[in-house]
Amino acid sequence: MAITHIDDIEQRQLLLDAWVEKRRRIAALEAEASTLLADRMRLLDADVREHPHHREAIHRSMIAEYSAAGHLSKGSIEYAFTDALFLDADHPAVRESFHRGDITAAHVREIVRAGAIVRQAVRDGRVDASTLSLYDAAALVVAERDCPMRTRALLRQIAASLAGETVTDRHRRAAGERSVTMKSLDDGLALLQVVLPEHLAAAILDRLTKLAQQVIAARRDADPVRPLDARDAGPDAIFLTDLLPDDPRRDDPILNEHGTRCRPDHELSDEHVIHGEGGTFAVDPSLDIEHVPADERTIDQVRADLLSDLLLASDPSAASGTGLEGIKARVQVTVAASTLAGADDRPAELDGFGPLHPDIARAIAALGDSWSRLFLDHTGMVTATDAYSPTEAMRRHLRARDQHCRFPGCRMPVHRCQIDHNHDHAKGGRTSNDNLAHFCAGHHVLKHPDIPDSYRWSARQLPGGEIEWISPLDRVYTDAVPRRVMFV
Repeated sequence: MAITHIDDIEQRQLLLDAWVEKRRRIAALEAEASTLLADRMRLLDADVREHPHHREAIHRSMIAEYSAAGHLSKGSIEYAFTDALFLDADHPAVRESFHRGDITAAHVREIVRAGAIVRQAVRDGRVDASTLSLYDAAALVVAERDCPMRTRALLRQIAASLAGETVTDRHRRAAGERSVTMKSLDDGLALLQVVLPEHLAAAILDRLTKLAQQVIAARRDADPVRPLDARDAGPDAIFLTDLLPDDPRRDDPILNEHGTRCRPDHELSDEHVIHGEGGTFAVDPSLDIEHVPADERTIDQVRADLLSDLLLASDPSAASGTGLEGIKARVQVTVAASTLAGADDRPAELDGFGPLHPDIARAIAALGDSWSRLFLDHTGMVTATDAYSPTEAMRRHLRARDQHCRFPGCRMPVHRCQIDHNHDHAKGGRTSNDNLAHFCAGHHVLKHPDIPDSYRWSARQLPGGEIEWISPLDRVYTDAVPRRVMFV
């Protein structure tokens, strides 16, 4: 038995050692990939020197090429090029550690970004050039022994100290990084991230907590209490005067003198007992009182709801409406007519993001002017026109089909994109659905005729709506039509 135990330990050790070695080799390969990006940046500099007036177009074309080839977002590729450039030019010791596999690409990212203030201090002449070597040495002591997140916190302190930056300077610089971003999650949720001064964030959370505590404390008052004289005011009330003399219900012992149905008093507590000429009766509140469902939200859920109300409606009150009713931004939702009418519950689509609960789609549709209704019908829809501009019906169709920019990997929503003639209208391209597609401004310009041929992209639409992009290197990348599960 002991031998088996030892064998198990050795097997686990071997697996762990093998995993660590694989991770080291992966890091070394990522270092080689980073070197290739740095080499490509040097070619970019040569291209820009040859065509200085097309600097932005040349850079944009390069980013698009690598983004499509690597199946990565534009932002990820831009960060990778930036990291590779600074790593190659300013951080030789870090580059060597990376090639050995002692640190990962995530460590490199933190080292390069935290070192920005040291590099700037060197360029400004505030510190000696050797300070960068000191920074690299200190950074590697931390990075080779800790995870990237812990490395980040320590490196910012080290960099600030070496650059001669005070706490006040750091806070002033950090204040310029304020931002609000959104990242789509699963099941109709999204992560809204706000970067702002810490004291403001703490104050906002504190206020939301106090408001949520007030909402939770008020739950005991949620059950409605109706006066006794209103108990027979419902639409289905039964009055003795409404019954014929021979109606057997006149002898019903659970009809009081007002005609309200109730149960004998021995079945209910004293607080529900009333007295009439015919005797003592107990009113059953479940028969004529509308009960509000109990509020069982957690404090986190209440805080989230209050935040939506405060931002979208300015006041968390019924008079100002809920957060949903306060939405004034442009939102495109595609929903089947049968779902909108309540005949079924097929999921709607929040264009550019993903599925939307049918109840939410119906609620937004009911708000009127903030909703653009779209009913897809395969019969009678205009698919082409002789004019340069597509008809409004065609625009609706294209918005529903494309949902976002049709460059591979781009998620820019259609309302921020431009409708493009894939085959140039001036060269005989038709204004038809099979020659039109949405491209964001950044990717639309890739095929602009003003760009030199050696950097220009082209795009053509295949049967079924797929867009085929041809890069300056004659590589072909295809973007499929976004699926709409609800119409399957």
